[in-house]
Amino acid sequence: MEFRELGRTGISVSRICLGTMTWGEQNSEADAHAQIDYALERGVNFLDTAELYSTPARAETQGRTEEYIGNWLQTSGRRQDVVIASKITGPGNEWIRGGRPIDGKEVVAALDASLKRLRTDYIDLYQLHWPNRRHYNFNRSWGFDPFCQGREGVRENMLETLEALDAQVKAGKIRAVGVSNETSWGLMEFLRLAREHNLPRLASIQNEYNLLRRHFDLDLAEVAYFEEIALLAYSPLGGGVLSGKYLDGQVPRGTRGDVGDVWRMSEHSEPAIRAYVELAKAHGLDPCQMALAYCLTKPFMTSVIIGATSMAQLEADIGAADLTLSDTVLEGIEAIHRRYPRTV
Repeated sequence: MEFRELGRTGISVSRICLGTMTWGEQNSEADAHAQIDYALERGVNFLDTAELYSTPARAETQGRTEEYIGNWLQTSGRRQDVVIASKITGPGNEWIRGGRPIDGKEVVAALDASLKRLRTDYIDLYQLHWPNRRHYNFNRSWGFDPFCQGREGVRENMLETLEALDAQVKAGKIRAVGVSNETSWGLMEFLRLAREHNLPRLASIQNEYNLLRRHFDLDLAEVAYFEEIALLAYSPLGGGVLSGKYLDGQVPRGTRGDVGDVWRMSEHSEPAIRAYVELAKAHGLDPCQMALAYCLTKPFMTSVIIGATSMAQLEADIGAADLTLSDTVLEGIEAIHRRYPRTV
């Protein structure tokens, strides 16, 4: 397994990160522990979770994923072997701290609750799950309008949040900080505030990146390069749609589509998905492994966050780290992207 530095932190993380959002809904605690054990055997040292998980998000299962990880840490005694990333939820879910936006007070409350569930004294990477302000993630790019919001208090809130994170770093509860579902402006503003006020510098950004959603290729890629910010790509398989299993209206039992929405499937994305699946099959490749291996070719990619509901999926996903795509396949991917550059 190859490793990369997490920004400028000196923390070394595997190129494959084990995502955990299915644990507690689609996967049992026994499944979760088996996945961690297998991933570590294959050289993965990086786990990503959030106070929101499991998914689909609902009050009855909120925080369960962190509890599963915490129980594994307690029984295995292997805290030193894993880099754990978690997140504070942004505004909007009433059952999580009243749905309040992120601020200094909420950082402290959310972090302490996550530490308790994780049964650990510290979190290696603590991330802001999504901004308080408007953003284009979660399928919002077509309707994104930053002008439908006020400017007042935005920078002040960002500074307050960074100051709260700084206090938690100094208290030894956090090693590094990051953001998720951020924009180029948001990333640069956090970096400016950190520089001017001697506060923690962002190590990473966790945004969606896959064959269907390549927003990061543009401005954010430039920011990541010049500012040495690690991209942790979530949904590298587009929530499973790039496997082809949802084509022609299929919704296999037990899949994410069976328990929640498959919002990346539409009349616009289906032709692109079909083309990628056909390309993979024409070259004797598994469509999921091809999609993951492609993400790993990107120079701005630090780690790709995988998720699996079965051990067979997990084995295949981790195996993608050993796959080298031919020039012909890479050219085929770019030709499809040129034909379907932006899908919903």
